[in-house]
Amino acid sequence: MTDGILLIDKPAAMTSFGVVARVRRVLSQTAGKKIKVGHTGTLDPFATGLMIIVVGKECKNAERYSKLDKTYEATIELGKTSTTGDPEGEITTVNNEQPSKDDVLAALARFTGVISQTPPSFSAIKINGQRAYKLAHKGETVEIPPRQVTIHSLELVEYSYPQLKIRTHVSSGTYIRTLAEDIGKTLGVGAYCSQLRRTRISDWSITSAESLDAFMTKNS
Repeated sequence: MTDGILLIDKPAAMTSFGVVARVRRVLSQTAGKKIKVGHTGTLDPFATGLMIIVVGKECKNAERYSKLDKTYEATIELGKTSTTGDPEGEITTVNNEQPSKDDVLAALARFTGVISQTPPSFSAIKINGQRAYKLAHKGETVEIPPRQVTIHSLELVEYSYPQLKIRTHVSSGTYIRTLAEDIGKTLGVGAYCSQLRRTRISDWSITSAESLDAFMTKNS
């Protein structure tokens, strides 16, 4: 394959750039020449799920794919916060108060529709030409202005304190880590996103994707 898209199920503990590098290496080896490969929106290293990989001439359409709606399944850990909003940060226990299911449902309802969201400091957003996460890692104060995003749907999948599992369909630019933190603030107990999986990008589903290992084995 030298032009088009690939649907890859990203594994945990790998960057999106790592996925792209591996796909590029395999395709270039197969073609006997360097193949241009790109992604259409990053997933955090701890996250898994659907990535649309653009290849060859399709790379010029990467931005169009990146602006599509996405669907995620996430596990939110209540009662604790993280400096990065995910398992990779410094975890702090806030309290052991256990919100009722009704409290949780009421909190989720507040985040449906068009909302204002401030992206996390540990993100790939550029601030004065530099990635925010690089500044944050240096200990510098990162100020990112809030933005409007749309939460098309937000449903409770399962609640067994301290874990809250949700499924949400969101607009491009929505940060699920921030959504988790904001839900924790609304409940007054703190929270961070402990697991995250992207299951859909517009009409493309994770069920049509193949694992990175399977792709590399098949094309080696």
